[in-house]
Amino acid sequence: MAAPPTSKNQTWHVLVTQLPDEANARMRILRMLEAMGCGILRDSVFVLPDAQAARQGLPKLGEHISANGGTHHLLNVQSDEAQSAAFAKLFNRDNRYVELIKTLESLRAGFGVTDPTSISRTVIKLAREFEAISSLDFFPSATRERAEKALAAAQSDVRKLLFPQTADSSTTQRITARARYFRRIWVTRQPLWADRLASAWLIRRFIDVEGTVLWGERTQAVPETAVSFGFEGAQFCNTATQVTYEVLLEAFALRDPALKRIAGIIHALDIGGREVPEAAGVESLLQGAQRRAPDEKALLAETEKTFDLLYDAYFEQPAK
Repeated sequence: MAAPPTSKNQTWHVLVTQLPDEANARMRILRMLEAMGCGILRDSVFVLPDAQAARQGLPKLGEHISANGGTHHLLNVQSDEAQSAAFAKLFNRDNRYVELIKTLESLRAGFGVTDPTSISRTVIKLAREFEAISSLDFFPSATRERAEKALAAAQSDVRKLLFPQTADSSTTQRITARARYFRRIWVTRQPLWADRLASAWLIRRFIDVEGTVLWGERTQAVPETAVSFGFEGAQFCNTATQVTYEVLLEAFALRDPALKRIAGIIHALDIGGREVPEAAGVESLLQGAQRRAPDEKALLAETEKTFDLLYDAYFEQPAK
């Protein structure tokens, strides 16, 4: 792989340390060094290119080392072209980008076979991984550009799988006779994740409180009398711009601001896009529910508690 580009003369920050003897303190410091993207020159000698983050972070880290019983010396080093090139190799992220590209390419084998929401979740995680790698990529290379293009292509293709309709058809799903959706059987498909779980909660809490939610495999036929949701061809499904939860909100004219805030979280978890601060926390709760629940019925019950709490947190009493 080609060496990252460097200037002929470059300033570097070199941290020479004697780490604390206490194991937990040593581990915390090493993790902090890794989080900053430091290169390792040798045992207990770390280097970073000159940047605002290094100028602010390394002195504070040095103080932390000393406060925990270690010692440190922070040096500013001016290097020539050859030394700069040698230092820059310590920060080559190409291997990580290549692995990310391979993972993105392997996902395509599941197109048309694996449920699109599962593929979308993986692509969202890979997008976060790309952000984490690139945030510490001090010398961007052509491999980073390839990874960025591969990620953008995967995001575009997965969006087409999630939103097979070419236009926003949510207006055709509006409800004209609310009574038709009382004590009905509502059917979705496995795997149950954010959009399907949140949609089931929305149905049971605000649309058809005496309804029954069922789920099945992709190959299972939906009973003619059932109301289907959350998959391609269902009565309520993704459109070109909305996930199923958002479609249900619009179709049943649910304008509660708390429900709309939850919609932003579900949209972010299922297809990404605009970042929502609460999304990561809700994702962790849903993953915990998945591990804890022995079956889909228990999973639905567990996640309903999460959405109930979110709704209570967001709900605002009408002004008197």
